[in-house]
Amino acid sequence: MAVLVEQLITSDILKPARYLGNERLAVHKPWDTATIRWVLTYPEVYEVGASNLGHIILYNILNAQPNQLCDRAYLPGPDLAVKLRTTQTPLFAVESKRWLTEFDVLGFSLSYELGATNILEMLDLAGIPLTWKEREEAGSREQGAGEEILPNHQSPITHHQFSFPLIFAGGQTATSNPEPYADFFDFIALGDGEELLPEIGLVLAEGKKALLSREELLLDLAQIPGVYVPRFYEMGEGGAVYPLRPDVPKRILRRVATPIPAYSIGLVPYVETVHDRLTIEIRRGCTRGCRFCQPGMLTRPARDVEPDQVVEAIEAGMRATGYNEFSLLSLSCSDYLALPAVGMEIKNRLKNENISLTLPSQRVDRFDENIANILGGTRQGSLTFAPEAGTQRMRDIVNKGLTNEELLRGIKTAWEQGWDKIKLYFMIGLPGETDTDVLGIAETVRWLQQECWAKGRRSINFNLTISNFTPKPHTPFQWHSVSTSEFKRKQSLLRQEFRRMRGVKVNFTDFRLSAMEDFIGRGDRSLAKVLRRAWELGAGMDSWYENVEQAFKAWENAIAEAGLDWKYRLVENGEWNLFAVGNEEAGSREQGVREKILTQDSPLGTRYSVLNTPLPWDHIDTGIDKKWLQEDLQRALEAVIVPDCSFEGCSHCGVCGTDFGHNIVINPPEMPAFAGEFVPNTTKAQRLRAWFGKQGDMALVSHLDLMRLFDRVMRRAGLPVAFTGGFHPGPRISLTSALALGATSSGEIVDFELTEPMDVESFREQLVQQLPTDIPIYNVEEIDLKSPAANQVLESAEYLLTVSTVGEVTATQWQKWISAIQAQDEILSDHTTKSGKHQIINLRDRLFEIELVSAHNSESESKAVLRYLGSCRPDGVILRPEQILTILETVAGAEFHLLHIHRNRLVLAI
Repeated sequence: MAVLVEQLITSDILKPARYLGNERLAVHKPWDTATIRWVLTYPEVYEVGASNLGHIILYNILNAQPNQLCDRAYLPGPDLAVKLRTTQTPLFAVESKRWLTEFDVLGFSLSYELGATNILEMLDLAGIPLTWKEREEAGSREQGAGEEILPNHQSPITHHQFSFPLIFAGGQTATSNPEPYADFFDFIALGDGEELLPEIGLVLAEGKKALLSREELLLDLAQIPGVYVPRFYEMGEGGAVYPLRPDVPKRILRRVATPIPAYSIGLVPYVETVHDRLTIEIRRGCTRGCRFCQPGMLTRPARDVEPDQVVEAIEAGMRATGYNEFSLLSLSCSDYLALPAVGMEIKNRLKNENISLTLPSQRVDRFDENIANILGGTRQGSLTFAPEAGTQRMRDIVNKGLTNEELLRGIKTAWEQGWDKIKLYFMIGLPGETDTDVLGIAETVRWLQQECWAKGRRSINFNLTISNFTPKPHTPFQWHSVSTSEFKRKQSLLRQEFRRMRGVKVNFTDFRLSAMEDFIGRGDRSLAKVLRRAWELGAGMDSWYENVEQAFKAWENAIAEAGLDWKYRLVENGEWNLFAVGNEEAGSREQGVREKILTQDSPLGTRYSVLNTPLPWDHIDTGIDKKWLQEDLQRALEAVIVPDCSFEGCSHCGVCGTDFGHNIVINPPEMPAFAGEFVPNTTKAQRLRAWFGKQGDMALVSHLDLMRLFDRVMRRAGLPVAFTGGFHPGPRISLTSALALGATSSGEIVDFELTEPMDVESFREQLVQQLPTDIPIYNVEEIDLKSPAANQVLESAEYLLTVSTVGEVTATQWQKWISAIQAQDEILSDHTTKSGKHQIINLRDRLFEIELVSAHNSESESKAVLRYLGSCRPDGVILRPEQILTILETVAGAEFHLLHIHRNRLVLAI
């Protein structure tokens, strides 16, 4: 029997704050006033999904639409998933806590080929049939029976005929080749969603008002450019896709939108996420033309954001969120010509607030002193560059547009500016690659180390990630692949080389997973059964991280059961190799680029033209002409470079025009003068002590997350907090003893040290305005600057504990147990220290007061509320709430359970 969602989000699950939906800037629109109700789901754990910029932007845009609301859902952790299944409770949206089946439309972000298993997991947890055909059949049965599938079911779209939400996918993988996933979705959103999703919402609202059938509604959606409805298409020979009816487009257009930085401001989680910072997009699209890079091909044309918009969004975003770090996002940040000027302007404006800037992606050839000056701050992070290949020849083949001189200049500039740890990304298995090119990676790293060396200076260290080339649809290399045996051999070559090098850490990606990504990513509709079976056999996010062997076995078995072994072997054996390989000498394995292979053997023995064969993704119109991709492949064979069309002549790829627009490159503004580095203000002019509570949902926020929250609250409020000195200055905010996760409190204490005196009441009001309502401020007092911090003079803590035991126990009996405790001089307990040593401690010495507050019985158990005052000293002499159970069990000889903890107050030594 399903239970209330709130009953499942408890302190016994990992990071329960993931599922609260109460983040700062979360939107809570009235349910009953919305015509169309969306759920945007990110099929990863909360820490990944909640920090995804696309997820935040679309969430904000949809909630800005009148009469529409957008909630969110994420892949639950394994512990919560078990609870959901055990209690038969469907997966829920985090803000409204409503089941996903109660919404009109449910959207998944699909940005990774193997991530579809997480989507199936979420659909299953939500009680939604996995395929659109199964949903139609289930809906027809429900309509015939006149019953609803789930209790308390609300009215999703076209409820008079169907009970399940419309299920759709978007994201890079869905746009590039939706066919392996087509059976699972009612429709797929191709390309940018900022304008597309609101258009979909309007059509859904009109269709709902007109009481259209699901088929009629989807046919209307299919007329929107950028919406692909798989049921109206069929798979032909070779996996190519054709329309089933004349009133749907033969090719579906990818949508293109201009970034709007203001929509990037939102959702400040309480738990730490993978990108725990404000992120603002400065440029969408990349025209560098790297031949392996799918994002670069799928996001053309390049569109710069106006520098003023970027600056305003960052300044407003930092004030609204309280983050101490921001990131500028683009496929290649360095190609945003205004980057140095924008970065310097923001650094100058926020120079007194200890703010750091990070760039996730930048080109080493554009890295100079101007960019170095705007990066980092007091928390200077690592730099990441992607040379991709170890030799100039290979970089020309892949059109990287990077010379050895530019590589050295960028790395040397970083080293001279103080970075001695740099991350580098390389690939192996690229078309035309020889063993000399593979070993060239090690040679390049060795050369960079030698050039970046000086007496008396720290040597440069490199952290390398060497991935396996995986061909992607809509790229010139979509007709090529490499055998897994070659990947294995090349990894072995590099491991041998790097064993002899110091200051280099190397990580290799699993070549089996690369082959699987290739198999799914360039697959057709026949792979839906493989995806489903792999999920049934245990493939999923947790499996990939915790047990790669088990996950890979699941995929391998799923392929075998589907009878597609032969197809996978084509990928595994590198059958699509468009480069002939020479073998002049067995020792050197020097390979030459020879002639292009135009024909290959299929399993049936039929000869066919590789380049002219229809592909499963040919019906997706990305704007790039397929003939141009073929021509660019020929240029790769000849190692011919194609210049970046944002800054040089047009490459004639076919994108620029009415449907997709043109490149927008904004000239850089004048570089502002550098106002100086952040100097932490360590002045201590005033100390304020605040007493606060931790109530409701905030009880499920951990102590570390609470510390992070107070830092952001002070920033948002603009309060003049003092900083510590040293290399990593931090705000002088000191919380007292940590409270157990799930425990409530009305007696917490936090100390603030300010750089300038403030009126106490004004300070309290500004603090209250920025804190969640579940963290009330009871009192604020000024404390002498020379007084020790509260956590240094902490003496004891008073708690209210709700405990239970089996059977009927009278209040008199509870009181007898309390009296027995009070009469004892010694109650011993075995204690294990952090170092693993065992100690015998006297719990009675640490218990100062204990009394019975109330007691009541039910048929099966007895509950009591106890108040106790116990030791809570900073030296670790503490009586913890759970130790009261030990004391009770010692005197009563019965088993007790701790139901709730509430901390009344903390007592400080006078």
